[in-house]
Amino acid sequence: MQQHFVADLEAIRKRAREHIETGAVTAGYKGDSKAVVEVLQETLATELVCVLRYKRHYFMAQGIAAEGVAQEFLNHAAEEAAHADRIAARIVQLGGAPNFSPVGLAERSSSQYVEGEDLRDMIKEDLVAERVAIDTYREIIAFVGEDDPTTRRMLEDILAVEEEHAEDMASLLGQMDNGKKNGKSPDL
Repeated sequence: MQQHFVADLEAIRKRAREHIETGAVTAGYKGDSKAVVEVLQETLATELVCVLRYKRHYFMAQGIAAEGVAQEFLNHAAEEAAHADRIAARIVQLGGAPNFSPVGLAERSSSQYVEGEDLRDMIKEDLVAERVAIDTYREIIAFVGEDDPTTRRMLEDILAVEEEHAEDMASLLGQMDNGKKNGKSPDL
């Protein structure tokens, strides 16, 4: 016997009119919006620090093959900025105000802002930061669980991109190390 989905539209419409000031957070929201906003504020700070680090690395990349690596840094900076925008929008949807203040930004971030001495160091520091982001996102996704599927899906999407970034950096680092072993330029 197949069951059909039937919604009590009158009840849904009535609930939608109650507490309209809470916007997207309806009575059906099962998460702790304040706790989720707090975690998202830290995630926003992390993304902003990553944007700044990647932008610096883009401008400071030097060496015989630095142009391709610099372009990768620039692409990653743009993707991290897009992540920050998505997170900020979700904070607003949950009734919060995104914290873009530079005061305390590094302290709120999971990632560190490490400049790097040379191109290899920059790649290595970006790889470390991506690995921190990957594990942090996994923990936040577990924290959010099934209680907030919208936030969870957003974080899962961002996690997938962070994993791509880590793979990009690991590949670049491997190319540099292989170049050194083969007597080629240490800059790729």
